[in-house]
Amino acid sequence: MEKFELHILGCGSALPTTRHFPTSQVLNVREKLFMIDCGEGAQLQFRKSRLKFSRLNHVFISHLHGDHCFGLPGLVSTLNLLGRTAELHVHAPRGVAEVFAPFLDFFGKQMSYRVLFHEFDTREAALIYEDRSLTVTTIPLCHRMPCCGFLFAEKPGANHIVRDMVDFYQVPVHELNRIKNGADYVTPEGLVVPNDRLTTPAAPPRKYAYCSDTLCQPGIVRQIEGVDLLFHEATFAEADAPRASETFHTTASQAAGIARAAGVKRLLIGHFSARYDDEVVLLQEAQAVFPATGLAGEMLCVEI
Repeated sequence: MEKFELHILGCGSALPTTRHFPTSQVLNVREKLFMIDCGEGAQLQFRKSRLKFSRLNHVFISHLHGDHCFGLPGLVSTLNLLGRTAELHVHAPRGVAEVFAPFLDFFGKQMSYRVLFHEFDTREAALIYEDRSLTVTTIPLCHRMPCCGFLFAEKPGANHIVRDMVDFYQVPVHELNRIKNGADYVTPEGLVVPNDRLTTPAAPPRKYAYCSDTLCQPGIVRQIEGVDLLFHEATFAEADAPRASETFHTTASQAAGIARAAGVKRLLIGHFSARYDDEVVLLQEAQAVFPATGLAGEMLCVEI
């Protein structure tokens, strides 16, 4: 099965602590790297994870609060020092170019590559990226400023050839792509060989949903239904639910309720408030609602 894994670079919230870096993740899809949010220190964590800068071409920013994007200038600068020539694409809510273009104008007079900003509206779900194997769609969220999550969805793969059967029926090489894509094979004598005799089904396409800072939003359930892994912010415990509502954040049990309602396979919670010295209370509250819950943590790598 092709690689589809999540690396947690940081899982803290706005106030810095000695235990967590601000929010940042990297999704590795078939050795293409996609960064999701870029808090301070993201590039250092990237290096610690032994990921390759050359394979990072797209950065997705959920919203323009500093703990989700202040690492971007440092990352851009480091890539330039490394002699990067490939374009870097930054996908973010409207306003990202206004915020970061002056930085590039001031510090980027000798840039070896281009940074391209792709702005989107956070109010409606929209397809913002697509390649041969993956789509990325925004998930509208409700925070103190325009904010969205992201749904990373693999495209269905081609069937796998059963080599013994292909050899038995002496299938020509030029027919293999058609057969991989579901076609039957007709022999020169007119015999129709069903596709399911020549192939085995491809692995089911995988999905990862990232839900950044938000009030609890039951409206997202339909869009993330059945995903293989859901990351959902869980900034506060239930004892601090009033503070969660005041700051447009979610409690751990609320995040677990979303996971349960959506029927996801696994839930990972993060964006922990600095007030907690130990996130076990958040994990316990979430697992009481949705047992298949885990805690995010720096350098955690999760296979999807």
